[in-house]
Amino acid sequence: MNRIGENVVRIEADALRALADRLAGSMAAAFARAVECLYSCGGRVVVTGMGKSGLVARKIAATLSSTGTPALFMHPVEAVHGDLGMIVRGDVVLALSQSGDTEEILNLVPNIKRLDVKLIAMTGELRSTLAQAADITLDCSVAQEACNLGLAPTASTTTMVALGDALAVALAEKRGFKEEDFADLHPGGKLGKKLARVSRLMHTGDAVPRVTPQTPMSQVIYEMSRKGLGVATVTEGDKLVGMISDGDLRRLLERRGKDVLDLAAGECMTRSPKTIAPDEFAAAALNVMEQKKITSLAVVDGDGRLEGIIHLHDLWGTEMV
Repeated sequence: MNRIGENVVRIEADALRALADRLAGSMAAAFARAVECLYSCGGRVVVTGMGKSGLVARKIAATLSSTGTPALFMHPVEAVHGDLGMIVRGDVVLALSQSGDTEEILNLVPNIKRLDVKLIAMTGELRSTLAQAADITLDCSVAQEACNLGLAPTASTTTMVALGDALAVALAEKRGFKEEDFADLHPGGKLGKKLARVSRLMHTGDAVPRVTPQTPMSQVIYEMSRKGLGVATVTEGDKLVGMISDGDLRRLLERRGKDVLDLAAGECMTRSPKTIAPDEFAAAALNVMEQKKITSLAVVDGDGRLEGIIHLHDLWGTEMV
């Protein structure tokens, strides 16, 4: 069984290497035209395919959408039963068919032409009907399928996925798509939490433990305990002037014992504590905490005004792993 598995992976890897060679050579011009066509599209990219190619088409549409190119999947059978209204002038259709003669896909071609919409074909047969009808044809041919019968789409679907990713990444690069753009399109789940802004996750208002330099340490301890973030911020007006952590407090008690209660916050605080801006990514805050071995960061604006507190527990969980 291991030998069979190894052989499948090797066949698919060989297909990808051949695809990369074509992208660097015989298909370079067509790929560049496809990227330019999709980049200049004034509407959406409508991706379609039947069967396994349809599943790949869904994935390509999702990848395009998540990297800054508006895209949607259109089922070719449902299209001829009313869903052709999904295609409007200004769109580009990306059609996937390994044979290039999939009946359900070919049924769409006259309507695509009637709408004067650009058609990009992704196929393994350059002499097929679809390839000849397309404005741009991208070669997804493979020497063999990894299936031992040579029937199940395996290596061919792998090359389609890779070519779709290549288009999406090239388009994102051409658009100047940045990390913050990706964050805006992924507000939920693991990616959403990593790419969320600190301002979205931080504690604000009365949830922030806040004292003044004159606050007695007994009240500082009460404030830290009441707010449950393991720190107290020390402010003068809106300006952050220091912080006291539960670690600071333990070290003070070890050195001075109960005498700590006779001191004020200003005498015990850490001056110029590590802070972060509200528009930084949550992942950046997590990185600072891990490097400095701290559990909380004060969030301040460009003038040093305290806006909130972000705690390790706000960042670290199953979504951040």
